[in-house]
Amino acid sequence: MIKIDKKTLEDLEFHAVLEQVSQYSITAPGKQRVIETQPFSDQSDIEPELHRVKEFTASFGSDSPIPNHGFEPIFKELQLLDIENSILETSGFRKILTITETTRILLKFFSKFNEFYVYLNSHASLIDYVSNISEEIQSIFDKYGEVKDDASQELAIIRRRLNVVKGQINSSFSKALSRYSGADYLDEIKESVVDNRRVLAVKAMHRRKVKGTVHGTSKTGSIVYIEPLETYEFTTELSNLYYEEREEIKRILKMLTEYVRPYKELLVSYQNYLIDIDCMFSKARYANDINGVLPIISKERSLSLLNAYHPLLLVANKKRKEKTFPQSISLKHEERIIVISGPNAGGKSITLKTVGLLQLMFQSGMLIPVEPQSEMCYFDRVLTDIGDNQSIENHLSTYSYRLKKMNHFLRKCNNKTLFLIDEFGTGSDPELGGALAETFLEVFYEREAFGIITTHYANLKLLANELPHAINANMLFDSKTLEPLYKLFLGEAGSSFTFEVAQKNGIPYSLINKSKKKVERGKIRFDKSIANLQKERSKLRKTSESLETSAEKARKEERDLKAINAKVQEKLENYQELYDANQKLISIGKKFDSLAERFHNNKKKKILFDELFKMVLVENTKRKKIAPRKKKEVKAKERITLEEVEKKVEVIRERKKQEKAEAKKAPPPKPKITLKEGDRVRMIDGKAIGTIDKIEKKKATVNYGIFTTNVSVEELEKV
Repeated sequence: MIKIDKKTLEDLEFHAVLEQVSQYSITAPGKQRVIETQPFSDQSDIEPELHRVKEFTASFGSDSPIPNHGFEPIFKELQLLDIENSILETSGFRKILTITETTRILLKFFSKFNEFYVYLNSHASLIDYVSNISEEIQSIFDKYGEVKDDASQELAIIRRRLNVVKGQINSSFSKALSRYSGADYLDEIKESVVDNRRVLAVKAMHRRKVKGTVHGTSKTGSIVYIEPLETYEFTTELSNLYYEEREEIKRILKMLTEYVRPYKELLVSYQNYLIDIDCMFSKARYANDINGVLPIISKERSLSLLNAYHPLLLVANKKRKEKTFPQSISLKHEERIIVISGPNAGGKSITLKTVGLLQLMFQSGMLIPVEPQSEMCYFDRVLTDIGDNQSIENHLSTYSYRLKKMNHFLRKCNNKTLFLIDEFGTGSDPELGGALAETFLEVFYEREAFGIITTHYANLKLLANELPHAINANMLFDSKTLEPLYKLFLGEAGSSFTFEVAQKNGIPYSLINKSKKKVERGKIRFDKSIANLQKERSKLRKTSESLETSAEKARKEERDLKAINAKVQEKLENYQELYDANQKLISIGKKFDSLAERFHNNKKKKILFDELFKMVLVENTKRKKIAPRKKKEVKAKERITLEEVEKKVEVIRERKKQEKAEAKKAPPPKPKITLKEGDRVRMIDGKAIGTIDKIEKKKATVNYGIFTTNVSVEELEKV
């Protein structure tokens, strides 16, 4: 039997989650049911509800969405059915019809798609549906919710007579209207309606000339409203018929009420079913909003939350467009108690509340914002001691209240309990309170309870380090700025950074130093050692992350290089095979050419055929027998290789074409000028100017004044 204390629900703000979930309900009873949700008391009820909510989330946006489940509640009608001789109103029957038809549609839908909605169909199969109620109501009421003419024989007669009398009234009134209008007795508006009766708008001066019943006058008194004598008799009959119609309808409704009364419990079950559907719908919509999933349900006592978010913080930060930091934390038999330490404002309490709130949501049939690989188990009790619970009304101090809570914990705590304690041991003398807290923790440990506590006490950190199945943890801080990183690190206790945080907040160093002298040196050294370890670990973490990034990059580059190398190697092998095949064909061609030349010279066919036959035999001995499938693969491989070669050759051809086209577009070379002795010239790429002394065999002797040199005529240009 699962029992969750009311104070636990308050400490973990479970009601705030329910308020958010209820915003998605589409019916008032569904919303109320969500707000009143409590964790299931029986474990066997939790898992089916989780699966039903999961199936609901899967239906959103699918090709087979779950039909609308909206309805108007019938609580008042159900109460009337308990009262003998009571009669339901027309609106009540409309509500009942809506509930019965909506239930029928949902049951039919889940039965049709039972492969997709296994758990929802299993839940629907518990409803004992009968069609009698809907059929009977539909036989009385039309689609607009009005009583049909043929609901009874008497009603049909009355309504036929009503139509006849209405026609007679209209006919007689039209005659009177025409006569008095021609006599100019009527006002401009001519007629009006008073008390559902058509009346003539008679000018006050002619009121005595019109026979009939006066039904009133205008505000100014200039118009008198008179019902003409011709229609009075018919109007009286019409009133009587309306009365008879109401009485007949009342009789029909009474008869229908008596028919429905025995089905009261069935109607209750229909309404409860639709309320359940609305609750599941609300949970599913909320799960979509917070990315809730169904974790792995562990049969053993273990809890592993991967990237878990506090749902209230997640929703609030979404509205503010701020980042929410997830936490990963696990509890198992070997590490069943976690002691979280470290400075304030680092996220210790939020981590504690996240675990507790997600456990409550899970045991209430809600999907939770974690990774799908996370694991959850059931706890019979969830005990919490969070926040300052000072009570002025009950004359309790914080410490007195906490002692009462610890007494409650000691009575209820066992191996199926999850306990969550924030700032364990505070409220009294640090040494004495710490010692008592240490004793409590040892008792919880001996009873094999699972739990998470947050503390600043060094003795509790040491105890967690000494106990085999307990573990220290701390919230990471930046070693330089002392800013929180909102990340839980398991395995080490955390320093409170008491003096460091004080210095960062502007407290004079002289006061901090004076405070240090008031504390035992051993305690300062211990806290300082923890702080130094945290700083070193922070540096190591950054270095490790950097190395991991570099290693991942190197691994990626290595994979890419291996892939490229494999492709190059494969292409080289394909090209080599193609080259060998072509060389072989060239060799055969040369042999064939030699034979053809010899035949051309000696004209001996027999020798030619013998040589050709030998050549074919020799080549066939080199061939290996290949299976048809292998032959196809080889041919396909050759074809692919040839295609690749053709593509590359085509690229080279295109490049050569472009080069030729560019060469054509290039400006024509300058016309060559014949050089002769005495011409002033210079080298094509040079600046110095000289004179040609003589030209012999396309070599010119150029005199530069200081020296002479022999240069090819083609390398000179005339100045």
